[in-house]
Amino acid sequence: MDPVTLTTERLVLRTVGPQDTETVHAACQDPDIRRWTTLPSPYLPEHARGFTHQVVPDGWANGSMFTFGVFLPSGGLTGMLGLTVRAPGVAEIGFWAAREHRGNGYVTEAARTACRWAFTHASIDRVEWRAEVGNRASRAVAERAGFTVEGVLRSGIGCRGVRRDCWVGSRLPSDLGLPSTVPYLPART
Repeated sequence: MDPVTLTTERLVLRTVGPQDTETVHAACQDPDIRRWTTLPSPYLPEHARGFTHQVVPDGWANGSMFTFGVFLPSGGLTGMLGLTVRAPGVAEIGFWAAREHRGNGYVTEAARTACRWAFTHASIDRVEWRAEVGNRASRAVAERAGFTVEGVLRSGIGCRGVRRDCWVGSRLPSDLGLPSTVPYLPART
């Protein structure tokens, strides 16, 4: 799939490339980003270069990961969002916000926009969100973006050689009044 650019009233979601390497590297020096994500720590220039030069374009090319830099129309990077395809019709969302742009709702807005795009253009029927238990900022973004928190997965995520419990949630096309690519039969309660 070719990379796409999505826009909202306040944001431009576009793929990142070599021109963004230094900006991505600088943002990822934030200890909070490294604490709550699977980014290497320390995050070195070669990590940013590999991400912007290879990981992002390869993910789009083979349809395994759709990565969007979240930018202001003026060009400032406010965050990063990725949809990683885990199984047919299922993607996992991951995101971070640049320190100076937290609290403005940018990542929430980007998550809503990216989910709608995934449901309508990428044949995704379930977007999953996971975050280490205790990552309240991520959970707040997910809930504001319309995700339903489904519970706790014991030992659900691993990072730097340690397994941790995580919250898990999802967003479905039906949450937006959209059809799924295959029928969905929810459990009767």
